[in-house]
Amino acid sequence: MKKRKQFILNGLLLTAVSLGMRSVSVSFGVYLSNQIGAAAMGLFTLISTVYGFAITVATSGIQFATTRLISEALGKEDAKAEKENSQTVTCILRKCILYALCFSLGSAVTLYVFAPTIGIRFLGDIRTVIPLKILAFTLTPIALSAVLNGYFTAVRRVYKNAVVQVLGESVRIFLCVLLFRFLLPNDVEYAILAIVLGGAIAEISSFFLHYCLYLYDRKKAEKKRIGACQGERVRKQLFHIALPMAFSAYVRSALITVEHLLIPVGLEKSGNSREKSLAAYGTVHSMVFPLIMFPAALSSSFAGLLIPEVAEARAAGNTKSITQTVHRVFEAVLVYAIGVSGILMCFSHELGKAVYPNTDAGKYILMLAPLIPIMYLDTSVDAILKGLGEQMYHMTVNIIDSLLSVILVIFLLPRFGILGYIMTVYFTEIINATLSLTRLLTVTRIRPRVFCWVVTPIVCVAASTTFVRYILSSFSSVADTKMSAAQHVFFAGLLYLSLIALTKLSFKRKASKTSRPRP
Repeated sequence: MKKRKQFILNGLLLTAVSLGMRSVSVSFGVYLSNQIGAAAMGLFTLISTVYGFAITVATSGIQFATTRLISEALGKEDAKAEKENSQTVTCILRKCILYALCFSLGSAVTLYVFAPTIGIRFLGDIRTVIPLKILAFTLTPIALSAVLNGYFTAVRRVYKNAVVQVLGESVRIFLCVLLFRFLLPNDVEYAILAIVLGGAIAEISSFFLHYCLYLYDRKKAEKKRIGACQGERVRKQLFHIALPMAFSAYVRSALITVEHLLIPVGLEKSGNSREKSLAAYGTVHSMVFPLIMFPAALSSSFAGLLIPEVAEARAAGNTKSITQTVHRVFEAVLVYAIGVSGILMCFSHELGKAVYPNTDAGKYILMLAPLIPIMYLDTSVDAILKGLGEQMYHMTVNIIDSLLSVILVIFLLPRFGILGYIMTVYFTEIINATLSLTRLLTVTRIRPRVFCWVVTPIVCVAASTTFVRYILSSFSSVADTKMSAAQHVFFAGLLYLSLIALTKLSFKRKASKTSRPRP
Protein backbone atom coordinates (compact mmCIF):
# COMPACT_ATOMS: atom_id res chain seq x y z
CA MET A 1 0.00 0.00 0.00
CA LYS A 2 2.87 2.32 0.86
CA LYS A 3 4.56 1.66 -2.49
CA ARG A 4 1.32 2.26 -4.37
CA LYS A 5 0.86 5.59 -2.59
CA GLN A 6 4.46 6.53 -3.37
CA PHE A 7 3.95 5.54 -7.02
CA ILE A 8 0.86 7.78 -7.31
CA LEU A 9 2.56 10.72 -5.57
CA ASN A 10 5.65 10.41 -7.76
CA GLY A 11 3.45 10.16 -10.84
CA LEU A 12 1.46 13.25 -9.88
CA LEU A 13 4.64 15.17 -9.18
CA LEU A 14 6.17 14.23 -12.53
CA THR A 15 2.89 15.02 -14.27
CA ALA A 16 2.72 18.48 -12.73
CA VAL A 17 6.32 19.17 -13.67
CA SER A 18 5.93 17.70 -17.14
CA LEU A 19 2.75 19.68 -17.83
CA GLY A 20 4.45 22.84 -16.68
CA MET A 21 7.55 22.13 -18.77
CA ARG A 22 5.54 21.24 -21.85
CA SER A 23 3.43 24.35 -21.47
CA VAL A 24 6.59 26.41 -21.34
CA SER A 25 8.11 24.40 -24.20
CA VAL A 26 5.10 24.86 -26.48
CA SER A 27 4.96 28.58 -25.63
CA PHE A 28 8.67 28.85 -26.28
CA GLY A 29 8.18 27.01 -29.58
CA VAL A 30 5.57 29.58 -30.57
CA TYR A 31 8.01 32.34 -29.60
CA LEU A 32 10.80 30.73 -31.67
CA SER A 33 8.59 30.20 -34.71
CA ASN A 34 7.53 33.86 -34.57
CA GLN A 35 11.14 34.99 -34.18
CA ILE A 36 12.91 32.85 -36.80
CA GLY A 37 10.14 31.41 -39.02
CA ALA A 38 9.14 27.90 -40.03
CA ALA A 39 12.07 27.38 -42.43
CA ALA A 40 14.65 28.06 -39.69
CA MET A 41 12.71 25.77 -37.36
CA GLY A 42 13.00 23.07 -40.01
CA LEU A 43 16.78 23.58 -40.23
CA PHE A 44 17.08 23.45 -36.43
CA THR A 45 15.05 20.21 -36.44
CA LEU A 46 17.59 18.69 -38.86
CA ILE A 47 20.42 19.63 -36.46
CA SER A 48 18.42 18.15 -33.58
CA THR A 49 18.00 14.89 -35.49
CA VAL A 50 21.78 14.42 -35.85
CA TYR A 51 22.24 15.51 -32.24
CA GLY A 52 19.64 12.96 -31.17
CA PHE A 53 21.65 10.16 -32.78
CA ALA A 54 24.80 11.38 -31.00
CA ILE A 55 22.91 11.34 -27.67
CA THR A 56 21.75 7.78 -28.38
CA VAL A 57 25.36 6.67 -28.80
CA ALA A 58 26.50 8.70 -25.77
CA THR A 59 23.89 7.19 -23.42
CA SER A 60 23.78 3.70 -25.01
CA GLY A 61 20.86 2.47 -22.90
CA ILE A 62 22.47 3.49 -19.59
CA GLN A 63 19.44 5.19 -18.00
CA PHE A 64 17.22 2.14 -18.39
CA ALA A 65 20.05 -0.19 -17.32
CA THR A 66 20.68 1.84 -14.16
CA THR A 67 16.98 1.86 -13.23
CA ARG A 68 16.58 -1.83 -13.98
CA LEU A 69 19.69 -3.00 -12.06
CA ILE A 70 18.92 -0.97 -8.95
CA SER A 71 15.19 -1.83 -9.03
CA GLU A 72 15.88 -5.55 -9.35
CA ALA A 73 18.44 -5.37 -6.54
CA LEU A 74 15.86 -3.70 -4.30
CA GLY A 75 13.23 -6.25 -5.36
CA LYS A 76 15.52 -9.15 -4.47
CA GLU A 77 16.15 -7.59 -1.10
CA ASP A 78 12.41 -7.45 -0.44
CA ALA A 79 12.03 -11.05 -1.58
CA LYS A 80 14.92 -12.15 0.68
CA ALA A 81 16.88 -13.62 -2.21
CA GLU A 82 20.27 -15.22 -1.74
CA LYS A 83 22.98 -12.77 -0.72
CA GLU A 84 25.33 -13.73 -3.53
CA ASN A 85 22.76 -12.45 -6.05
CA SER A 86 22.63 -8.92 -4.61
CA GLN A 87 24.81 -5.84 -5.00
CA THR A 88 25.16 -2.44 -3.43
CA VAL A 89 23.57 0.55 -5.07
CA THR A 90 26.92 2.36 -4.93
CA CYS A 91 28.67 -0.47 -6.75
CA ILE A 92 26.05 -0.48 -9.51
CA LEU A 93 26.31 3.29 -9.90
CA ARG A 94 30.10 3.17 -10.17
CA LYS A 95 29.96 0.71 -13.07
CA CYS A 96 27.18 2.65 -14.80
CA ILE A 97 29.11 5.92 -14.59
CA LEU A 98 32.24 4.33 -16.07
CA TYR A 99 30.13 2.87 -18.89
CA ALA A 100 28.55 6.28 -19.57
CA LEU A 101 31.92 8.02 -19.65
CA CYS A 102 33.37 5.62 -22.22
CA PHE A 103 30.48 5.90 -24.67
CA SER A 104 29.81 9.64 -24.24
CA LEU A 105 33.43 10.71 -24.72
CA GLY A 106 33.68 8.62 -27.89
CA SER A 107 30.44 10.10 -29.23
CA ALA A 108 31.52 13.67 -28.36
CA VAL A 109 34.88 13.41 -30.11
CA THR A 110 33.30 11.84 -33.19
CA LEU A 111 30.61 14.52 -33.50
CA TYR A 112 33.12 17.35 -33.07
CA VAL A 113 35.62 15.98 -35.59
CA PHE A 114 33.05 15.07 -38.25
CA ALA A 115 30.78 18.11 -37.80
CA PRO A 116 31.95 19.74 -41.08
CA THR A 117 31.36 16.55 -43.04
CA ILE A 118 27.93 15.99 -41.50
CA GLY A 119 26.86 19.61 -41.89
CA ILE A 120 27.99 20.17 -45.47
CA ARG A 121 27.66 16.76 -47.07
CA PHE A 122 24.64 15.25 -45.29
CA LEU A 123 22.64 18.24 -44.06
CA GLY A 124 23.60 20.30 -47.07
CA ASP A 125 23.98 23.52 -45.09
CA ILE A 126 27.23 25.03 -43.79
CA ARG A 127 25.27 26.93 -41.13
CA THR A 128 24.87 23.67 -39.18
CA VAL A 129 28.60 23.01 -38.60
CA ILE A 130 29.27 25.32 -35.64
CA PRO A 131 26.07 24.31 -33.78
CA LEU A 132 27.03 20.63 -34.11
CA LYS A 133 30.50 21.33 -32.68
CA ILE A 134 28.99 23.18 -29.72
CA LEU A 135 26.51 20.38 -29.02
CA ALA A 136 29.36 17.82 -28.89
CA PHE A 137 30.45 19.28 -25.54
CA THR A 138 27.08 18.42 -23.95
CA LEU A 139 27.14 14.66 -24.64
CA THR A 140 29.17 13.59 -21.59
CA PRO A 141 27.10 15.66 -19.11
CA ILE A 142 23.92 14.25 -20.67
CA ALA A 143 25.14 10.65 -20.32
CA LEU A 144 26.16 11.14 -16.67
CA SER A 145 22.82 12.84 -15.95
CA ALA A 146 21.09 9.81 -17.48
CA VAL A 147 22.80 7.57 -14.90
CA LEU A 148 21.72 9.78 -12.02
CA ASN A 149 18.21 10.08 -13.48
CA GLY A 150 17.95 6.28 -13.58
CA TYR A 151 19.21 6.06 -9.99
CA PHE A 152 16.68 8.53 -8.58
CA THR A 153 13.86 6.81 -10.51
CA ALA A 154 14.81 3.40 -9.10
CA VAL A 155 15.03 4.57 -5.48
CA ARG A 156 11.68 6.43 -5.79
CA ARG A 157 13.09 9.92 -5.35
CA VAL A 158 11.94 11.31 -8.67
CA TYR A 159 11.30 14.74 -7.22
CA LYS A 160 15.03 15.35 -7.59
CA ASN A 161 14.83 14.62 -11.30
CA ALA A 162 11.90 17.03 -11.44
CA VAL A 163 13.95 19.79 -9.78
CA VAL A 164 16.74 19.31 -12.32
CA GLN A 165 14.27 19.33 -15.22
CA VAL A 166 12.60 22.55 -14.10
CA LEU A 167 15.80 24.46 -13.44
CA GLY A 168 17.48 23.16 -16.60
CA GLU A 169 14.57 24.22 -18.81
CA SER A 170 14.42 27.60 -17.08
CA VAL A 171 18.13 28.19 -17.75
CA ARG A 172 17.72 27.14 -21.39
CA ILE A 173 14.84 29.50 -22.10
CA PHE A 174 16.37 32.42 -20.19
CA LEU A 175 19.68 32.11 -22.05
CA CYS A 176 18.01 31.65 -25.45
CA VAL A 177 15.90 34.78 -25.02
CA LEU A 178 18.91 36.70 -23.72
CA LEU A 179 21.11 35.56 -26.63
CA PHE A 180 18.39 36.41 -29.15
CA ARG A 181 18.76 40.06 -28.19
CA PHE A 182 22.45 39.99 -29.09
CA LEU A 183 22.67 37.38 -31.89
CA LEU A 184 19.49 37.89 -33.93
CA PRO A 185 20.04 40.54 -36.60
CA ASN A 186 17.54 38.81 -38.92
CA ASP A 187 20.04 36.01 -39.54
CA VAL A 188 19.01 32.33 -39.37
CA GLU A 189 22.55 31.14 -38.53
CA TYR A 190 22.83 33.37 -35.47
CA ALA A 191 19.31 32.50 -34.37
CA ILE A 192 20.12 28.79 -34.38
CA LEU A 193 23.41 29.50 -32.65
CA ALA A 194 21.53 31.28 -29.86
CA ILE A 195 19.21 28.30 -29.37
CA VAL A 196 22.13 25.83 -29.37
CA LEU A 197 24.27 27.84 -26.94
CA GLY A 198 21.38 28.25 -24.51
CA GLY A 199 20.61 24.52 -24.66
CA ALA A 200 24.26 23.50 -24.25
CA ILE A 201 24.80 25.64 -21.13
CA ALA A 202 21.52 24.35 -19.70
CA GLU A 203 22.55 20.68 -20.19
CA ILE A 204 25.90 21.23 -18.47
CA SER A 205 24.21 23.10 -15.60
CA SER A 206 21.64 20.30 -15.23
CA PHE A 207 24.39 17.71 -14.81
CA PHE A 208 26.12 19.69 -12.06
CA LEU A 209 22.81 20.12 -10.24
CA HIS A 210 22.07 16.39 -10.63
CA TYR A 211 25.49 15.57 -9.21
CA CYS A 212 25.04 17.89 -6.22
CA LEU A 213 21.71 16.25 -5.42
CA TYR A 214 23.34 12.83 -5.64
CA LEU A 215 26.17 13.86 -3.27
CA TYR A 216 23.51 14.92 -0.78
CA ASP A 217 21.73 11.60 -1.26
CA ARG A 218 24.85 9.42 -1.23
CA LYS A 219 25.03 8.87 2.52
CA LYS A 220 21.60 7.21 2.51
CA ALA A 221 22.60 5.08 -0.47
CA GLU A 222 25.76 3.91 1.25
CA LYS A 223 23.87 3.00 4.42
CA LYS A 224 21.31 0.92 2.56
CA ARG A 225 23.45 -2.00 1.44
CA ILE A 226 22.02 -5.07 -0.19
CA GLY A 227 24.89 -7.46 0.33
CA ALA A 228 28.52 -7.34 -0.73
CA CYS A 229 29.58 -5.60 -3.91
CA GLN A 230 30.40 -8.04 -6.69
CA GLY A 231 31.88 -5.86 -9.42
CA GLU A 232 32.31 -8.55 -12.07
CA ARG A 233 28.70 -9.70 -11.75
CA VAL A 234 27.42 -6.12 -11.91
CA ARG A 235 29.50 -5.49 -15.03
CA LYS A 236 28.12 -8.58 -16.75
CA GLN A 237 24.55 -7.67 -15.88
CA LEU A 238 25.11 -4.10 -17.06
CA PHE A 239 26.48 -5.23 -20.41
CA HIS A 240 23.73 -7.83 -20.75
CA ILE A 241 21.01 -5.19 -20.31
CA ALA A 242 22.58 -2.07 -21.85
CA LEU A 243 24.61 -3.29 -24.84
CA PRO A 244 21.82 -5.09 -26.72
CA MET A 245 19.60 -2.06 -26.18
CA ALA A 246 22.43 0.24 -27.22
CA PHE A 247 23.16 -1.50 -30.51
CA SER A 248 19.50 -1.75 -31.43
CA ALA A 249 19.06 1.90 -30.41
CA TYR A 250 21.95 2.82 -32.73
CA VAL A 251 20.20 1.14 -35.62
CA ARG A 252 16.87 2.74 -34.85
CA SER A 253 18.31 6.20 -34.22
CA ALA A 254 20.36 6.01 -37.41
CA LEU A 255 17.25 5.09 -39.36
CA ILE A 256 15.31 7.95 -37.76
CA THR A 257 18.13 10.33 -38.66
CA VAL A 258 18.12 9.11 -42.26
CA GLU A 259 14.33 9.42 -42.37
CA HIS A 260 14.39 13.04 -41.18
CA LEU A 261 17.16 13.94 -43.57
CA LEU A 262 15.11 12.46 -46.42
CA ILE A 263 11.90 14.33 -45.56
CA PRO A 264 12.96 17.77 -46.90
CA VAL A 265 14.55 16.05 -49.92
CA GLY A 266 11.32 14.16 -50.63
CA LEU A 267 9.26 17.31 -50.23
CA GLU A 268 11.52 19.09 -52.71
CA LYS A 269 11.04 16.26 -55.20
CA SER A 270 7.28 16.70 -54.89
CA GLY A 271 7.67 20.17 -56.42
CA ASN A 272 8.36 22.46 -53.45
CA SER A 273 11.39 24.72 -53.02
CA ARG A 274 13.89 23.97 -50.22
CA GLU A 275 12.56 26.85 -48.10
CA LYS A 276 8.96 25.65 -48.48
CA SER A 277 10.04 22.07 -47.75
CA LEU A 278 11.82 23.14 -44.57
CA ALA A 279 8.77 25.23 -43.62
CA ALA A 280 6.36 22.28 -44.02
CA TYR A 281 8.76 20.00 -42.15
CA GLY A 282 9.17 22.58 -39.37
CA THR A 283 5.39 23.08 -39.08
CA VAL A 284 4.67 19.38 -38.57
CA HIS A 285 7.64 18.47 -36.37
CA SER A 286 8.32 21.64 -34.41
CA MET A 287 4.75 22.89 -34.03
CA VAL A 288 2.09 20.20 -34.47
CA PHE A 289 3.79 17.20 -32.85
CA PRO A 290 4.68 19.10 -29.63
CA LEU A 291 1.06 20.26 -29.41
CA ILE A 292 -0.59 16.85 -29.84
CA MET A 293 1.97 15.26 -27.51
CA PHE A 294 1.53 17.96 -24.88
CA PRO A 295 -1.30 16.13 -23.01
CA ALA A 296 0.90 13.00 -22.96
CA ALA A 297 2.67 14.59 -19.98
CA LEU A 298 0.18 12.78 -17.74
CA SER A 299 0.44 9.30 -19.25
CA SER A 300 4.18 9.41 -19.99
CA SER A 301 5.03 10.52 -16.45
CA PHE A 302 3.38 7.44 -14.98
CA ALA A 303 4.77 5.28 -17.80
CA GLY A 304 8.33 6.13 -16.77
CA LEU A 305 7.58 4.96 -13.22
CA LEU A 306 6.17 1.64 -14.44
CA ILE A 307 9.62 0.24 -15.27
CA PRO A 308 10.91 -0.04 -11.66
CA GLU A 309 7.46 -1.09 -10.39
CA VAL A 310 7.09 -3.95 -12.88
CA ALA A 311 10.78 -4.92 -12.58
CA GLU A 312 10.47 -5.26 -8.79
CA ALA A 313 7.24 -7.28 -9.09
CA ARG A 314 8.89 -9.55 -11.68
CA ALA A 315 11.98 -10.05 -9.50
CA ALA A 316 9.72 -10.95 -6.57
CA GLY A 317 7.58 -13.29 -8.73
CA ASN A 318 4.42 -11.28 -8.07
CA THR A 319 2.40 -12.00 -11.25
CA LYS A 320 -0.86 -10.81 -9.67
CA SER A 321 0.58 -7.34 -9.14
CA ILE A 322 1.75 -7.22 -12.77
CA THR A 323 -1.69 -8.21 -14.08
CA GLN A 324 -3.44 -5.60 -11.94
CA THR A 325 -0.96 -2.96 -13.11
CA VAL A 326 -1.57 -3.76 -16.79
CA HIS A 327 -5.36 -3.58 -16.36
CA ARG A 328 -5.17 -0.21 -14.59
CA VAL A 329 -2.74 1.21 -17.15
CA PHE A 330 -4.84 0.14 -20.13
CA GLU A 331 -8.04 1.59 -18.69
CA ALA A 332 -6.51 4.87 -17.54
CA VAL A 333 -4.44 5.55 -20.67
CA LEU A 334 -7.17 4.69 -23.18
CA VAL A 335 -9.87 6.68 -21.38
CA TYR A 336 -7.54 9.66 -21.19
CA ALA A 337 -6.08 9.39 -24.72
CA ILE A 338 -9.41 8.88 -26.46
CA GLY A 339 -10.75 11.97 -24.72
CA VAL A 340 -7.73 14.03 -25.77
CA SER A 341 -7.96 12.72 -29.34
CA GLY A 342 -11.65 13.55 -29.68
CA ILE A 343 -11.27 17.06 -28.28
CA LEU A 344 -8.28 17.89 -30.51
CA MET A 345 -10.06 16.53 -33.58
CA CYS A 346 -13.23 18.50 -32.92
CA PHE A 347 -11.47 21.77 -32.12
CA SER A 348 -8.37 21.44 -34.33
CA HIS A 349 -9.19 24.57 -36.33
CA GLU A 350 -9.63 26.71 -33.21
CA LEU A 351 -6.42 25.38 -31.63
CA GLY A 352 -4.33 25.81 -34.76
CA LYS A 353 -5.55 29.36 -35.24
CA ALA A 354 -4.99 30.24 -31.59
CA VAL A 355 -1.55 28.69 -31.05
CA TYR A 356 0.06 28.94 -34.49
CA PRO A 357 -1.75 31.65 -36.50
CA ASN A 358 -1.02 32.06 -40.21
CA THR A 359 0.09 28.43 -40.56
CA ASP A 360 -1.47 25.11 -41.61
CA ALA A 361 -1.12 23.73 -38.07
CA GLY A 362 -4.89 23.25 -37.60
CA LYS A 363 -5.12 21.05 -40.68
CA TYR A 364 -2.25 18.83 -39.50
CA ILE A 365 -3.67 18.61 -35.96
CA LEU A 366 -6.90 17.23 -37.42
CA MET A 367 -4.95 14.70 -39.49
CA LEU A 368 -2.76 13.43 -36.63
CA ALA A 369 -5.19 13.60 -33.67
CA PRO A 370 -6.81 10.17 -34.38
CA LEU A 371 -3.39 8.57 -33.72
CA ILE A 372 -3.19 9.90 -30.16
CA PRO A 373 -4.71 6.82 -28.40
CA ILE A 374 -2.28 4.55 -30.25
CA MET A 375 0.76 6.71 -29.48
CA TYR A 376 -0.08 7.29 -25.81
CA LEU A 377 -0.88 3.63 -25.15
CA ASP A 378 2.25 2.47 -26.97
CA THR A 379 4.42 4.52 -24.59
CA SER A 380 2.95 2.74 -21.55
CA VAL A 381 3.07 -0.68 -23.20
CA ASP A 382 6.75 -0.18 -24.02
CA ALA A 383 7.50 0.74 -20.39
CA ILE A 384 5.76 -2.40 -19.10
CA LEU A 385 7.62 -4.58 -21.60
CA LYS A 386 10.93 -3.11 -20.45
CA GLY A 387 10.05 -3.84 -16.83
CA LEU A 388 9.22 -7.43 -17.81
CA GLY A 389 12.65 -7.88 -19.41
CA GLU A 390 11.30 -7.66 -22.96
CA GLN A 391 13.52 -4.72 -23.93
CA MET A 392 15.05 -6.58 -26.88
CA TYR A 393 11.64 -7.27 -28.38
CA HIS A 394 10.74 -3.64 -27.84
CA MET A 395 13.88 -2.46 -29.63
CA THR A 396 13.34 -4.94 -32.49
CA VAL A 397 9.86 -3.55 -33.05
CA ASN A 398 11.23 0.00 -33.02
CA ILE A 399 13.85 -0.94 -35.62
CA ILE A 400 11.16 -2.41 -37.87
CA ASP A 401 9.14 0.78 -37.34
CA SER A 402 12.07 3.00 -38.33
CA LEU A 403 13.03 0.87 -41.34
CA LEU A 404 9.47 1.02 -42.64
CA SER A 405 9.48 4.79 -42.10
CA VAL A 406 12.57 5.24 -44.26
CA ILE A 407 11.17 3.05 -47.05
CA LEU A 408 7.79 4.82 -47.03
CA VAL A 409 9.37 8.29 -46.94
CA ILE A 410 11.46 7.41 -50.01
CA PHE A 411 8.45 6.23 -52.01
CA LEU A 412 5.54 8.35 -50.72
CA LEU A 413 6.93 11.86 -50.19
CA PRO A 414 8.01 12.57 -53.80
CA ARG A 415 4.53 11.55 -54.94
CA PHE A 416 2.22 12.88 -52.23
CA GLY A 417 4.32 15.56 -50.50
CA ILE A 418 3.56 16.24 -46.83
CA LEU A 419 0.46 14.04 -47.05
CA GLY A 420 2.79 11.14 -47.83
CA TYR A 421 4.59 11.80 -44.56
CA ILE A 422 1.30 11.78 -42.63
CA MET A 423 0.50 8.42 -44.25
CA THR A 424 3.93 7.15 -43.18
CA VAL A 425 3.33 8.18 -39.56
CA TYR A 426 -0.05 6.40 -39.52
CA PHE A 427 1.24 3.15 -40.96
CA THR A 428 4.33 2.86 -38.76
CA GLU A 429 2.59 3.89 -35.51
CA ILE A 430 -0.15 1.30 -36.05
CA ILE A 431 2.36 -1.45 -36.86
CA ASN A 432 4.54 -0.57 -33.84
CA ALA A 433 1.62 -0.47 -31.41
CA THR A 434 0.09 -3.69 -32.75
CA LEU A 435 3.33 -5.68 -32.38
CA SER A 436 4.05 -4.33 -28.88
CA LEU A 437 0.48 -4.82 -27.67
CA THR A 438 0.32 -8.37 -29.00
CA ARG A 439 3.54 -9.24 -27.17
CA LEU A 440 2.33 -7.76 -23.88
CA LEU A 441 -1.01 -9.58 -24.06
CA THR A 442 0.82 -12.83 -24.81
CA VAL A 443 3.25 -12.45 -21.91
CA THR A 444 0.71 -11.31 -19.31
CA ARG A 445 -2.24 -13.36 -20.67
CA ILE A 446 -4.80 -10.68 -19.95
CA ARG A 447 -8.01 -10.15 -21.92
CA PRO A 448 -8.75 -6.66 -23.21
CA ARG A 449 -12.02 -5.05 -22.10
CA VAL A 450 -12.85 -3.37 -25.39
CA PHE A 451 -16.24 -2.01 -24.39
CA CYS A 452 -15.04 -0.32 -21.18
CA TRP A 453 -11.65 0.80 -22.50
CA VAL A 454 -12.55 1.89 -26.05
CA VAL A 455 -16.27 2.03 -26.91
CA THR A 456 -17.44 3.92 -23.82
CA PRO A 457 -14.80 6.70 -24.07
CA ILE A 458 -15.53 7.18 -27.79
CA VAL A 459 -19.25 7.64 -27.12
CA CYS A 460 -18.58 10.00 -24.20
CA VAL A 461 -16.13 12.22 -26.09
CA ALA A 462 -18.37 12.38 -29.16
CA ALA A 463 -21.31 13.47 -26.99
CA SER A 464 -19.34 16.04 -25.00
CA THR A 465 -17.60 17.72 -27.97
CA THR A 466 -20.82 17.86 -30.01
CA PHE A 467 -22.75 19.39 -27.12
CA VAL A 468 -20.08 21.96 -26.28
CA ARG A 469 -19.63 23.02 -29.90
CA TYR A 470 -23.39 23.52 -30.27
CA ILE A 471 -23.76 25.45 -27.01
CA LEU A 472 -20.73 27.71 -27.45
CA SER A 473 -21.45 28.44 -31.10
CA SER A 474 -25.00 29.42 -30.17
CA PHE A 475 -24.39 31.50 -27.04
CA SER A 476 -20.71 32.43 -26.79
CA SER A 477 -19.64 35.81 -28.18
CA VAL A 478 -15.90 35.62 -27.37
CA ALA A 479 -13.96 37.22 -30.22
CA ASP A 480 -10.46 36.36 -29.00
CA THR A 481 -9.31 33.14 -30.74
CA LYS A 482 -7.15 31.96 -27.83
CA MET A 483 -9.91 32.47 -25.29
CA SER A 484 -12.44 30.78 -27.57
CA ALA A 485 -10.18 27.74 -28.07
CA ALA A 486 -9.55 27.53 -24.32
CA GLN A 487 -13.30 27.64 -23.61
CA HIS A 488 -14.05 24.86 -26.09
CA VAL A 489 -11.30 22.59 -24.75
CA PHE A 490 -12.06 23.25 -21.07
CA PHE A 491 -15.81 22.68 -21.18
CA ALA A 492 -15.52 19.66 -23.49
CA GLY A 493 -12.91 18.12 -21.18
CA LEU A 494 -15.01 18.79 -18.09
CA LEU A 495 -18.14 17.28 -19.64
CA TYR A 496 -16.18 14.27 -20.90
CA LEU A 497 -14.76 13.51 -17.45
CA SER A 498 -18.25 13.84 -15.94
CA LEU A 499 -19.72 11.37 -18.45
CA ILE A 500 -16.84 8.92 -17.85
CA ALA A 501 -17.40 9.13 -14.08
CA LEU A 502 -21.14 8.50 -14.50
CA THR A 503 -20.64 5.50 -16.78
CA LYS A 504 -18.03 4.03 -14.45
CA LEU A 505 -20.39 4.43 -11.49
CA SER A 506 -23.14 2.77 -13.52
CA PHE A 507 -20.88 -0.19 -14.35
CA LYS A 508 -19.97 -0.63 -10.69
CA ARG A 509 -23.63 -0.70 -9.66
CA LYS A 510 -24.46 -3.31 -12.27
CA ALA A 511 -21.47 -5.40 -11.22
CA SER A 512 -22.49 -5.25 -7.55
CA LYS A 513 -26.06 -6.32 -8.42
CA THR A 514 -24.94 -9.28 -10.50
CA SER A 515 -22.44 -10.37 -7.84
CA ARG A 516 -25.06 -10.52 -5.04
CA PRO A 517 -26.04 -14.07 -4.07
CA ARG A 518 -29.62 -14.96 -4.88
CA PRO A 519 -31.89 -15.95 -1.93
